[in-house]
Amino acid sequence: QVQLVESGGGLVQPGGSLRLSCAASGNIFGIYAMGWYRQAPGKQRELVATITTGGSTNYADSVKGRFTISRDNAKNTVSLQMDRLKPEDTAVYYCIAKLPFQNYWGQGTQITVSS
Repeated sequence: QVQLVESGGGLVQPGGSLRLSCAASGNIFGIYAMGWYRQAPGKQRELVATITTGGSTNYADSVKGRFTISRDNAKNTVSLQMDRLKPEDTAVYYCIAKLPFQNYWGQGTQITVSS
């Protein structure tokens, strides 16, 4: 089993920045990618960004150029630097660890962008 612990959520004004972190523990071998999804009220969970062990990244168009994902493979942690935040970024953000046959999810952390 893989356990994911998220940190860094909170309230920020439009145009501000936040940084999310996610640490994986347990049976971490086999993780080939980690990243973040988010879910806003009344909407389905959607991709934010992912990064593979090899460093390949994938971003949602809505965050491209504003968010940066990074990974420390040795520590099995992933971070999401969020800049120039917009109200539409408001959501619960979930860390994900991807294994060949199963995904593991973090507990979720609330990001609220509001003035």
